[in-house]
Amino acid sequence: MLDLKFIRENSDLVKKSLKNRNVDLNIDSVLNLDEKRRILIKEVDDLRFRHKKENKEIPELKKKGENIDVKLKELKELSGKISSIEKILREIEDELKNLLLNIPNIPHDSVPVGPDASFNKVVKEWGDIKEFKFKPKTHIEIGEKLDIIDFSRATKISGSNFILFKGLGARLVRVLMNFMLDLHTQKHGYKEVWPPLLVNRDSMTATGQLPKLEDDMYKLEGEDYFLIPTAEVPVTNIHRDEILNEDDLPIYYTAYTPCFRKEAGSYGKDTKGLVRVHQFDKVEMVKFTTPESSWSEHEKLTQDAEEVLQLLGLKYRVVALSTGDISFAASKCYDLEAWAPGLERWLEVSSCSNFTDFQARRSNIKIRRKDGTLVYAHTLNGSGLAFARVIICIIESYQKKDGSILIPEVLEKYLNIFLK
Repeated sequence: MLDLKFIRENSDLVKKSLKNRNVDLNIDSVLNLDEKRRILIKEVDDLRFRHKKENKEIPELKKKGENIDVKLKELKELSGKISSIEKILREIEDELKNLLLNIPNIPHDSVPVGPDASFNKVVKEWGDIKEFKFKPKTHIEIGEKLDIIDFSRATKISGSNFILFKGLGARLVRVLMNFMLDLHTQKHGYKEVWPPLLVNRDSMTATGQLPKLEDDMYKLEGEDYFLIPTAEVPVTNIHRDEILNEDDLPIYYTAYTPCFRKEAGSYGKDTKGLVRVHQFDKVEMVKFTTPESSWSEHEKLTQDAEEVLQLLGLKYRVVALSTGDISFAASKCYDLEAWAPGLERWLEVSSCSNFTDFQARRSNIKIRRKDGTLVYAHTLNGSGLAFARVIICIIESYQKKDGSILIPEVLEKYLNIFLK
């Protein structure tokens, strides 16, 4: 959430941000509401002061033997006027809060400006696109032939765009979980957590999924609980409504969870295979930092995610997302895209974002400085990595002509066999 004072003092910057993000939202209506709110606050404060002052006069009037009926009537009318203004004020504040919850974060100056993904910028590439002496097959063909992914039975069990991993395919999921968690905890310094998969509305609002993205979320009927779209939600909310000591920062968490997304706006896209599914597994990295360190921590976070791909030996690139493509809450985001030779396309396997103090304001996460002052924390998160598309790239990159698959060397200590 943007600070209302910041919007008031930087309205042109906020309007420019909305234009660059391709977001149609009238900031002047926010400022007008804010002006009405401040006028009403002053009016009601003045009336309360007057009511308090005149109420203190009642005992004095009684002592003097004067009739207080008129004064009591005036005080009653004054109380009614205060209540009436307070009601209007609450309505304006509710409307203002709803508008503020729908204003996205300000993109960092380094973010490429453009209305959509075509303006994204490739900032780094790693590895070589593997050359095959045969036409590489897709993960769909290979997975079904080896009986490690069963798409038809997953559809029978749940519906389209769900996955059933079988045998060594299921074991590969477990192997990736252990490998990624070990890397992030033992080398990169993250503390492992195992969060709830159901979260409340406050948690979803705090990280920016609500109210904007509610149509993409799975909500329990009759209850205000949501299946998590990413571990970012419960892990970031670990410190909601808390004050962190500056000396304890940065704080790093990592978590493995299943993730659930309706993909409501993506019907008809990538309907086959593992590219776009409603339930997928992911290891997430979350950071709480000071404002001064968040940008260097963002680069390090991205490098932590990159190392997973490097150790897996997968060709990838780092893409700086444009103003029209970054998420609602992010100030800057790098996507890591791995190459899938069977599909002959790049697949996003990680998004590494710096949210600055945007989520911390919504979730009330503050830092107590060494001098005792309070500031909002900066939060960051990145996928380290998302399994389904990583599995696509492993299967398609390590396939052999006979249809079998080799396993990346780094996984051999977890799975000391070939998938055949």
